[in-house]
Amino acid sequence: MDQIVFQHDTVLSDVHMHQVAGRHLMTRLDAVGTPAVLIYPVFMSRFKILAERHDDGDPGKESAENITASGEEKKKEGREKCLEPALDEDGDLEIARRPRTTPRADSGRELICPVILHQSGPFLEQEEENLGDEDCSKDIIRIEHTMATPLEDVGKQVWRGALLLADFILSHLELFRGATALELGAGTGLASIVMATTAKTVYCTDVGDDLLSLCKRNVALNKHITEPSGGEVRVRQLDWLQHSLSTDAETEFSWTEDEIADLYDNTSFIFAADVCYDDDLTDGFFRTLYRLCSGISHTCTIFISIEKRMNFTLRHMDVSCESYIHFSHCLSQLQDLGGGGGSFRVEKIPCDFAQFLLYERIEQLELWKVTAAPLLSEQASGSEPLPS
Repeated sequence: MDQIVFQHDTVLSDVHMHQVAGRHLMTRLDAVGTPAVLIYPVFMSRFKILAERHDDGDPGKESAENITASGEEKKKEGREKCLEPALDEDGDLEIARRPRTTPRADSGRELICPVILHQSGPFLEQEEENLGDEDCSKDIIRIEHTMATPLEDVGKQVWRGALLLADFILSHLELFRGATALELGAGTGLASIVMATTAKTVYCTDVGDDLLSLCKRNVALNKHITEPSGGEVRVRQLDWLQHSLSTDAETEFSWTEDEIADLYDNTSFIFAADVCYDDDLTDGFFRTLYRLCSGISHTCTIFISIEKRMNFTLRHMDVSCESYIHFSHCLSQLQDLGGGGGSFRVEKIPCDFAQFLLYERIEQLELWKVTAAPLLSEQASGSEPLPS
């Protein structure tokens, strides 16, 4: 199989352009760990971190005064040009096309197009042997991923929510410096890798050996940007439908007792990117958040990125986003939980921070912050707070 076969349940991320398959295929394991039918070609994309990662501001931004003055001049020019409408030789109105904006020579950043800087060639291993200095740069993130999967395997793709969360981390490096952080539903591990450029320890979690193996591979591919800062990414399994962490020593991605203790004693940040696209998964995600925060004895901050995907539904006979509605409902429930000395404070973060990665930051992308104060053990041991 050298091409992606699209079926009725195929989901394709908007981040990537469809191309023919890369060097190898990914095998999805069944419930008992036996290789199932081979489905997914694997691609490698390189994401370049732009110059805005420096803390001295965005070099591509102009001052408000210059922007205002420039805007007034353009309006004046526009009024002068519109005194007499331009007509073509047939007498039809001639429309002046708006010129494309080109990046300034001294801006230090590239045009936000195309989205992918480089797509993998036919042989990824040979490509790795021929990597140049640019590919090993601290500003290049290499991610292996698929581009079209059934809904159950969308974690193997790269989504805009992960890129938005990565931008936020790169915009607030000092906030996360030296911290212990946990990512839920990490997928390809992109956000965890970016977090490890400033945090001390990042627990990168998801479920499924095939997905976790892909994630582990990506972590290894990007040690050139995590090791200089002393950051470490540990890929571990965390199933939202299970009430405890697996400590089976024979399982590759299980936890040690020391890691579990470190998780609850030192985790200051929990983050998740675009994981609330299914109501059952959303319920499991918020229950997992609640259980984790119940075991953490200090204030923990949670960042959740989400993309609102609008669809026409017969139920509403209108365009709506049911998964986002359910996500908002769960956020409200979480904020309403109180008593026992614990609380959750929810706030929406404006997405006006600097953009470091090449993608389209559409208005449907949102970032939410949840501040979780310590919960007493007797409250945490009660019944599940969030109904399915």
